[in-house]
Amino acid sequence: MKRIRISTKTITSLVCLTLLNINALSEDKKAGGKKINKKCPITGKAANPKCNTKYEDVTYAFCSEVCCKKFTEDRANSLYHKIGGKAAVNATIDKFYVRVLADKRVNHFFEDINMKAQHKKQKVFVSAALGSPVPYTHKDMRKAHEDLDIKESDFNAIAEHLQITLQELKVKDEYIKQIIAIVATTKDDVLNRKKSDK
Repeated sequence: MKRIRISTKTITSLVCLTLLNINALSEDKKAGGKKINKKCPITGKAANPKCNTKYEDVTYAFCSEVCCKKFTEDRANSLYHKIGGKAAVNATIDKFYVRVLADKRVNHFFEDINMKAQHKKQKVFVSAALGSPVPYTHKDMRKAHEDLDIKESDFNAIAEHLQITLQELKVKDEYIKQIIAIVATTKDDVLNRKKSDK
């Protein structure tokens, strides 16, 4: 049997790599088995995994306690959080599309659409628009609607369904007004018209 000689330097390197992997796994476990962001969502600087907070079962790391506090305050003050967060948005979108698909004025826009994917995209979009920390990364509103020939009456019908859905879900009127105002900011893009055309 041959003896293999391993230098002290090689052993030291292996021990260091093992410790780094153990440390990474330990940090991963602290995040519930999910990876923690490497950049601070407030500043974009390198995040310290030990400086973190959990929001809706996701752990977010920050470069400082100041950023962690700002993130927590921003979440608490967001319209997204005030209406009930992910669960409320999910319920709203599911109920909203039941109404939309039953409406002959606008349901033709969804005839060839994968509604499961549409629900998912809409939930992310609405969540981001209302202040969720999860960004919307799909097509922008103008590109997503450019080939649909949507009229203002169609847009208004969709907004009406959203408002009624929110009312049926007992969302406070002040929040409904804010949500509809946010939706109104997308009108020019959805109708594919210049910002100055009104």
